[in-house]
Amino acid sequence: MISTQLWNAHQDLARACLNHPFVRGIADGTLPETCFRHYIGQDAFFLGSFARAYSIAAAKTPDWEGFRTFHALGDGVLKELQLHGSYAQKWGVNLAGTQPAIATRRYTDFLLATAWGGDVGYITAAMMPCLRLYAFLGQQLAAPEIPKHSYSDWIETYSGEDFEELAQQLETLGDRYICDRAGAESIYNYAMLCERDFFQAAWEAFSTSPASQGGD
Repeated sequence: MISTQLWNAHQDLARACLNHPFVRGIADGTLPETCFRHYIGQDAFFLGSFARAYSIAAAKTPDWEGFRTFHALGDGVLKELQLHGSYAQKWGVNLAGTQPAIATRRYTDFLLATAWGGDVGYITAAMMPCLRLYAFLGQQLAAPEIPKHSYSDWIETYSGEDFEELAQQLETLGDRYICDRAGAESIYNYAMLCERDFFQAAWEAFSTSPASQGGD
């Protein structure tokens, strides 16, 4: 299956994300709150574009089964946005006032450009890394059990069977619709790089925040 082949070919980036200080901070609960607040706002902005990409993919799908699946996956994004809404309340984040950071805009621009300009196979190639990577991270962080700290809900969400099912559904669509292996691999690789840079931007939010810089 091409979805498995693409994921296996990008284990270096998957491991880089798993070992990134942002993700390790979620793993042990030591992530500075500044980083997580930045991440919540940026990820909510990103998910808005992700939901739109699902809608575009559904419109381009040549069969009704794929059409229904893409719309069902879009509903999953809306549920994830509800989770971010609860995070925003808990952590004091104004989602409506969030402006996309450079890494976020780079990712969403790429995603929507691929959605509008590419076929349905290219769209799935651009979207698969997000779901598969988060399922991987959640499952890794939940082993042998979900730790109890401020970020436990995040780990529980992405390690759960429901999220794994969403990832598998999208990969099934990728296996069905991807025809150009080389083109899909290039798109998949760029999306994985965007995921890594997304974590890095959230981590750097701590080093540039006023609280981290001290004061008089």
